[in-house]
Amino acid sequence: MKTISLLFILILLAINGFSQKANIFWGDEFKMHKGSTDLDVISADNSGVYLQESHLALKSYFVIGASTRESATLIKLDGNLTEQYRNDFNKELRGKEFEQFFTIQNKIFIIAGDYSRKTLVLYAAEIDRNTGNLTGDWLQLANWEKEEKSDNIHFKVSYNADSTKLVLVSSVEGKANNSYQVQEFDKNLKPAEATVNISNEFDPKTFQLEDVLYTNNKKIVLVGRIYEYEEGKRKKDKFLDFARYNIRIYDNRGKQQNEINTDINGKWLVSTKVVQQHDNDLVLAAFYSNEKKGNDINGMLVERIDPNTGSIVSNNQKEINTSLITTVEEDDTPADDANDEDSKKERQEREKLKKIKDESEGFSRYMQFRNIFYTADNGLVILAEKYHHYMYTSQSYSNGQWTSSTYTVYETGDLMMTKIDASGNISWLQVLPKKQNETVYGGSNNYGMGFSIGVNYFGNYNMPFYSGFGALQSGNAINIFFNDHPKNEGVLQMGQHVRMASTFGSSECFNVTLDAIGGKYTRTHFFSNKSIPTAMPRLASVIGKDMYVIGKEDRFFARSKIAVGKISVVN
Repeated sequence: MKTISLLFILILLAINGFSQKANIFWGDEFKMHKGSTDLDVISADNSGVYLQESHLALKSYFVIGASTRESATLIKLDGNLTEQYRNDFNKELRGKEFEQFFTIQNKIFIIAGDYSRKTLVLYAAEIDRNTGNLTGDWLQLANWEKEEKSDNIHFKVSYNADSTKLVLVSSVEGKANNSYQVQEFDKNLKPAEATVNISNEFDPKTFQLEDVLYTNNKKIVLVGRIYEYEEGKRKKDKFLDFARYNIRIYDNRGKQQNEINTDINGKWLVSTKVVQQHDNDLVLAAFYSNEKKGNDINGMLVERIDPNTGSIVSNNQKEINTSLITTVEEDDTPADDANDEDSKKERQEREKLKKIKDESEGFSRYMQFRNIFYTADNGLVILAEKYHHYMYTSQSYSNGQWTSSTYTVYETGDLMMTKIDASGNISWLQVLPKKQNETVYGGSNNYGMGFSIGVNYFGNYNMPFYSGFGALQSGNAINIFFNDHPKNEGVLQMGQHVRMASTFGSSECFNVTLDAIGGKYTRTHFFSNKSIPTAMPRLASVIGKDMYVIGKEDRFFARSKIAVGKISVVN
């Protein structure tokens, strides 16, 4: 009887989840200040929404010029997304470098650093949500000192697993040392525990920290990438090439508790992601290839880890290829003569998909994990996306002079959606084809030779802006939002022709509603970017049950136009 009741509840949840509808409300457009570089939604409450606008401020004058420092403005919008106030904190930040705004349990803090040649002192001060002014003095969070002038100080402010504490991760990195400090603070910025010191025996040149998780039971998970030197075309040429992952769990005293073995005989891990939500198990997901430098992903590893002991609860290795793609159900309504051409096209697309499935090919090695969601039936829904980043240089000749121009390209492609059930088996696997190409003028530096942009834990890369996707879970439905070419509205599965989206100002934003239990999904038109500043779904902020997305229109001879949209899901 209990089994039948549970099954009945899950069926109801699935039906209700899939019948949900996403709505968006856009506030009035406004302009960013001259010199502003970025805009983020950092918090929301019953009275409104809070934004961080970053910009450069004057630091000091010299005989031949001036220097600038990073500063920021806190903007509050009311419930109708209309501006209430803005405060730039330029006076309060004198002598300090702005780092970020940070929210903990309905409190907003401004975080800033005081830099010198050998030391860095990090401060924080609370902000009154109603007025946008500081409520008190600066509090010191941390103080670091270099042993050598060439040492690098890195730090990042983030949350613990349930977002109730501030976690500060830092490293003073030198030529021969590689160690980390982890400190937890409560909502009043009081240290919750003693600073945890973690040593690392790897050469800093060959170790890259990719992620840090601070669990609810005060365990620390370090995800690192190990690189090895390989010879180039000439014997004297050497380069760093990714070799393997190193994932370790430490207790709150910095003692190593466990090292997670991700080695698979004869396989090479391509990418990985570790997550924890609330008091659930830690989840590690990894793609692997049958060849070290192969072009395909041939399988997926999913491990559940007990956050209390660090031991492996379950370990599941699954081969994945195009044969696993679940076919989207077709409408069986007979076509009339006027739709004969469409019917013929649909038959051709079905034949293409059948051929793709029959060939059982692997997926692109550029597939990267984006989201892992826990489901009501103790399963996992994993979202991944094809992502490739590169730069190129072109030369032009004019007026007797050669000019070089560097461009950075972000290619974000097919969206993979898969369900791993409680037993570790693949319940369903879907692939939604898409082609997004975002090209910007200028280069982007990598974190050292052989290291890829976007995987350095201490890095802060907001690009790309308009490509990629954002996802919002609501019950047993997952809503996925992305910009696409208007003529791709009917594209649902592999085998269909996909047009590239590259001019995002004239793109359309679509909503894919995915049933997390059964794997069915629909694609609907959400809004047009032609009538608003271009939306950036990948950089959207999920706060509570809602998602906040920013639209931005850059203009050469005027300040950027901005709008903020609130996405809510209703039954």
